[in-house]
Amino acid sequence: MISVTILGNNSALPAYGRNPTSQYIQTEKDCFLIDCGEGTQLQLTKYKLKRSKISHIFISHLHGDHYFGLIGLLTSMSLLGRTQELHLHGHAMLEKIIQIQMEASESELSYPLYFHPLPSEGRIAETESCVISCFPVKHKIPCHGFLFVEKKNLRKIIPEKVKSFGVPDAFLEELKKGKDYIHPKGTIVSNDELTFSGDIPLKYAFCADTLYHEGLVSYIKGVDLLYYETTYLKDQNERAEKHNHSTTQQAGLMATKAGVKKLLIGHFSSKYENLEPFLTETQAIFSDTILAIEGSCIKV
Repeated sequence: MISVTILGNNSALPAYGRNPTSQYIQTEKDCFLIDCGEGTQLQLTKYKLKRSKISHIFISHLHGDHYFGLIGLLTSMSLLGRTQELHLHGHAMLEKIIQIQMEASESELSYPLYFHPLPSEGRIAETESCVISCFPVKHKIPCHGFLFVEKKNLRKIIPEKVKSFGVPDAFLEELKKGKDYIHPKGTIVSNDELTFSGDIPLKYAFCADTLYHEGLVSYIKGVDLLYYETTYLKDQNERAEKHNHSTTQQAGLMATKAGVKKLLIGHFSSKYENLEPFLTETQAIFSDTILAIEGSCIKV
C-alpha cells in the first residue's frame, strides 16, 4: 500500500487558498514527506497527519516554494519532544542552509538529524516497506524526481502443500522469504512447490519541477501513479519553456509515453483560479488523470 496526501498543490505563490508544494506519503509501515513549502505544518495539522511518524524528508530542489517551510517543521518537531532520528535528503547546499538557520537562532534539535546529499540518480533510502531512488529532471537549478517502490511482498503459502510435506510452523516465515525446505530425511522440497509469488510491488513517481523531456520515461516507465507538474495550460508552451516548467498537454504526453497507470497533476500557477481546465486539457491526452487537490488522499 502506498498513499499520497496532497498538502500543497500550487507553484511559487500561495493563491486562492492553495499552498506551495508538499506531499505526505504513507506505506504499510512508513511515512515520508516530499518537499516542504510554506504552510506545510498547518496542512499536516489540518488533515490530522502525524509529523512525528515522518522518518524521511525528500526535498526536490532549492526554490523556496519547495522548502521554505522546512526549518519551521524541523524546529517544531524538536519543541514537541521528538527523539527518534530523522533523515533529510536534498541538494548538498541544503545542509549548510539548515546549519546557518540553527546557528543564527542558537537552536538545538532534540533528535538526531541525518543529512543525505542527493546523487545525480540512484537508490537513496530503504526502509522496511519501501525503496526510494532519485533521478534528474530539467529545471533552472539542480532538481530531482523521486521514485517510491514498495518492497515485493513475501511469497504466499500453499496450505495443503505445506501440510502434505509436513513443514513445521516454525519454518513458514522462511518459506515466505523464498527458502527451500529440507526435510529431516534430507529431501529438498523446492520453495516453488510450497508457495506462489506475492503481489507485484506498487510504484509512485514524483516529477516536479521540470521541462518536458522524454529522457524521463526510462525512470518512470509503467509506474502505478505519476505526479507530474502542470504549471501552465497548453497555450503557454513558450512561457513554460522560458521558466523550465511543463503544460497540461505535455503532462499527458509524458504519461502516455511512459505507459503509467494513473496521472496526478499539480504545481499550478497562481495566475489560474479555476483548475478545471487543467483537468480537461490533460484528460484529452491521457484520460486517467486526476487533479492534486489539497487534502485529497490518493491510494496507489
